[in-house]
Amino acid sequence: METTMNLASNLENSAARLPEKVAVRFEGTQITFSDLNRKCNRLANGLKNRGLKPGDRCIVMLPNCIELAIAYYALAKLGAVVVPVNFLFRQHELSHIIADSTPRAIIGSADYLDEINKVLNGIDLPEILLAAGSAGDERFKKLENAFGDSDIFEIHEAESEDVLAIIYTSGTTGVPKGVMLTQNNLINMAMTAAELRGTLDPDTVVLGVLPLFHIYGINRVLNMSVYLGLTIELFYQFDPERVINVIERENRTVLFAVPTMCNRLVNVSQQSLPKSNSLKFCVSGGSSLPIEILKQFAELYNAKIFEGYGLTEAPVCVESPLGQPSRAGSIGKPIPNFSARIIDNDRADVKPGEVGELLIKGPGVTKGYLNLPDATKKTIQDGWLHTGDIARMDEEGYLYIVDRKKDLIIRGGYNVYPREIEEVLYQIPEIMETAVYGVSHSDLGEEIAAVIVLKEGAKTDKDTIRAFVKEKVAPYKYPRIINIINEPLPKSGSGKILKKEIKKIYQDNT
Repeated sequence: METTMNLASNLENSAARLPEKVAVRFEGTQITFSDLNRKCNRLANGLKNRGLKPGDRCIVMLPNCIELAIAYYALAKLGAVVVPVNFLFRQHELSHIIADSTPRAIIGSADYLDEINKVLNGIDLPEILLAAGSAGDERFKKLENAFGDSDIFEIHEAESEDVLAIIYTSGTTGVPKGVMLTQNNLINMAMTAAELRGTLDPDTVVLGVLPLFHIYGINRVLNMSVYLGLTIELFYQFDPERVINVIERENRTVLFAVPTMCNRLVNVSQQSLPKSNSLKFCVSGGSSLPIEILKQFAELYNAKIFEGYGLTEAPVCVESPLGQPSRAGSIGKPIPNFSARIIDNDRADVKPGEVGELLIKGPGVTKGYLNLPDATKKTIQDGWLHTGDIARMDEEGYLYIVDRKKDLIIRGGYNVYPREIEEVLYQIPEIMETAVYGVSHSDLGEEIAAVIVLKEGAKTDKDTIRAFVKEKVAPYKYPRIINIINEPLPKSGSGKILKKEIKKIYQDNT
């Protein structure tokens, strides 16, 4: 018999311990833990009355808002499966997700129904369609009218391996896959995230800049804060000036971010230092943080910045260990109850310092991909998750991401890892952001290209950039092709730079 559990018990516990404490502040409104719990109970009752049952799937397609937290925990209480989706997705992306997940319900935003309506026009409608805000579509009923009358709801006793969330990968390797995360996965991740940085003071405010449709934001901002009973200052979208205002106003803050956010905070703070600083630490994840940005951030905010590593298939698995020195460029060590290996193409473990594919094992590893048993078997073997990331491990167990396996450039038979070249480029003060990738070449197989965005008002040229990199790396590694552009690089909803899109856009300009 599987152990019975439900992530929503964390909310009930915090509401009992800290009923009047503010759980979420958002755009001038706030909600206490007791009120959040009551509203979740009422929505769970309302959804149950409309026929939603344990195991049924519900797409939640909302921007950051209090309603998103209510919907997430109401569905958990009910034992339904949450399918968080980026509210900015277009018809093409939504068509695949809806066809693959076969939702019985959709909770959307009244301001973002156009694209999903294009999909719904051609299919049998899910039974329950709800929208937060003033729904301008007769098919979508107002979410506020779906709440039941009772403040009491008997929480569903789920089994540990029951799927609680299906989160679609960004599709960087093709069609997005639905990653199934269980009750055990998400409960373990919330507890682990809470313990990784030691005891957080009760007055700590978590800066909620990450999107809550992404696993990083769900785990480190929403679930961890609910488990600990911490207040979330939730942002509709990332705005560095507003984040700095909160850092100045509060007594104690922590930040979970992606490198792009850290980079923008550095640039704004260099122009105008925060008047006061409540930031205790920052964890950067989602993609590799350039060492130069890490150094500048730590200096400007006088706060430790830790690199962490996770992926949708294993949301938290590697991070700088508490009480041990962090190392620039390292994502840290496997967290408690997790293990890591580095293997070569023959699946043999490599020696310390040698590069290979990173494998992860632990209680946060996904159950598998929805409707894709073959892909699941290929990715998870004997409990080991094949991450697709190229990494190395030093003698003391610290891990270093070298690059994505699929991003490796082979130029004239030599391996070139784009991240190494990006690290060098970020040492140039004029550069705001950059991406290095390979383009096909008739003689060499691939040539090295870089797309570069300069800081506002900064001036430099391709020859200067090329010469700087040429002095720092082997002759075959520097980018022969450089594009300096005026618009930001394309990014995913979580702020990760999308090289797949960059290659599409700039292939013809090389």
